[in-house]
Amino acid sequence: MLTRALLAAAAAALALAGAASAFLATSPAGVGATTTTATTTATGTGSATRPTTTRPTTTTRTSTAATTTTTTSTTTTTATVAARTAVVLNGHGWGHGLGMSQWGANGFAQHGWTYDRILAHYYRSTTLGPAPVARVRVLLLEGARTLAIRSTKAWRATGADGVTVDLPAGTIPLTPALKYKNLPLVAPVTFSPLTGVLAVGGKQYRGTLVVSVAKGKLQVVNSLGLEAYLKGVVPSEMPSAWPLEALKAQAVAARSYALANLAKGRTYDLYSDVRSQVYRGIAAEAASTSAAIDATAGEVVLYDGKVATTYFFSTSGGRTASALEATGRSIPYLVSVPDPYDDASPHHNWGPVVLDAANVAKRLNVPAVLDLRTTLGPSARVQRVAAVTPLGETFFTGSQLRTLLGLDSTWFTVGWLSLAPPKAPVIYGGAGSVTGVARSVGAATLEARPRGGLWQTVRTVAPAANGSFAAIVKPQVTTEYRLATAGVRAALVKVGVAPRVTARLGAGSVSGNIRPALGGAAVQLQGQTGATWTTVVSGVTDASGAFSLATGGGTASAYRVRAAPGHGLVPGFSAALLAQ
Repeated sequence: MLTRALLAAAAAALALAGAASAFLATSPAGVGATTTTATTTATGTGSATRPTTTRPTTTTRTSTAATTTTTTSTTTTTATVAARTAVVLNGHGWGHGLGMSQWGANGFAQHGWTYDRILAHYYRSTTLGPAPVARVRVLLLEGARTLAIRSTKAWRATGADGVTVDLPAGTIPLTPALKYKNLPLVAPVTFSPLTGVLAVGGKQYRGTLVVSVAKGKLQVVNSLGLEAYLKGVVPSEMPSAWPLEALKAQAVAARSYALANLAKGRTYDLYSDVRSQVYRGIAAEAASTSAAIDATAGEVVLYDGKVATTYFFSTSGGRTASALEATGRSIPYLVSVPDPYDDASPHHNWGPVVLDAANVAKRLNVPAVLDLRTTLGPSARVQRVAAVTPLGETFFTGSQLRTLLGLDSTWFTVGWLSLAPPKAPVIYGGAGSVTGVARSVGAATLEARPRGGLWQTVRTVAPAANGSFAAIVKPQVTTEYRLATAGVRAALVKVGVAPRVTARLGAGSVSGNIRPALGGAAVQLQGQTGATWTTVVSGVTDASGAFSLATGGGTASAYRVRAAPGHGLVPGFSAALLAQ
């Protein structure tokens, strides 16, 4: 039952994802370097964009309230997280991994592949054939109380009753009453350009705009030719500066995906967001993508005579996923294939993503996370995750964890960095043991920063097979320790150092010294009555660190000296001295 539930969740997530996860706009040097495209990631009701024009060599993110610093350059990125336990994730690719990798298609095109060969690689056992429809209806907006439609040239409104009104250039405000200069219009009303184009919501669109009223609010649908629709889609999914054969492959994939996923039983066929594909109208059009669409006009990917659902996404990381792996349902033409040329993508490798384990627990809605154990699929992507908690294991699909933690893909590894200080302060001149875990993070070193000092390497840690280790430390003052790996500084703990307090009970006084020898250090003589320690007298050390404190003839059963010298030392105590 659990397995079926996880597979169903994966399928549902992919259904909401639309075609793409999709493309990040950064282009490799010399390939559309000035192009900026807003990349779309899957959401249930709209699009989340990640517009980018530059990107460092590696991608590092941190997520914790205790984050101290994140340093970025064009070549290296280091995340410093103050949490005692940090989850470190590294991975490959961006998107759901199913179907055509856009960066991979770009690479194939640069290596001389034609668009039909590219499509045949990603969608196995398919053919190209004619599209079954030539026009589509795209939902632009719904639920509006008012809207304005504009045309810079003469245009026309036609009501459902066949009444036609010729309109001069200009803007018409509309409410659900659907009136033009007190003339009622019978919904749905089709607004048609005579020579120009129409605009709504500040954007221009080809074709006609059909306005209807649903549940007392306005709805606008753009009815236009399939090819005109694609000209407002493809530039939003792939940079227009990319090779023509890659753009052709994207045009056919976008055309096929649209026709394989037409809405049923509605007044529109497609959404203008990631529920279908991002459609931005005339403003998105580019000469190169329009040429690719024209060159492949009417072509779709077919499998067994039907239009194939041609999923596509940004970056595979080197291999695509199969439908069986991603959704639990086998689709013959969506199998895992090698993707050797997507390594130019800035998302080919990503990470480290560094998360406070407490923050991970909050995102997963569990009391605490003690470990994350992954089960991999055939393409090395994570299929299932067991979150180990104090109450047992809680299971997630790889796609669910990707969404909850904001990861680029389900192809990732989980590393663990944690550190724990000694249970008690280290006595000056002595040693203590810090324990921790450094697992699946590569070589790790222990770093130290004494009070007022700089970070310095102490030693390389030598974890056991399960990642655990212990390291002896000999700080001279209270010192912070952390673990360092490539690109990560995390698991911060503080080890207190207390002065070594030596005391002797004499006739009417307690004398002794502290080490290190510090003059002017505050000392207190404390007496024990029953289980309670109370201060008898206070004083300070001399220049050599010595002290002498009168007992005052009290009735205490034992005495001890508390020293709080400061200077990077925590308070320390002498051994208890039994009263004579």
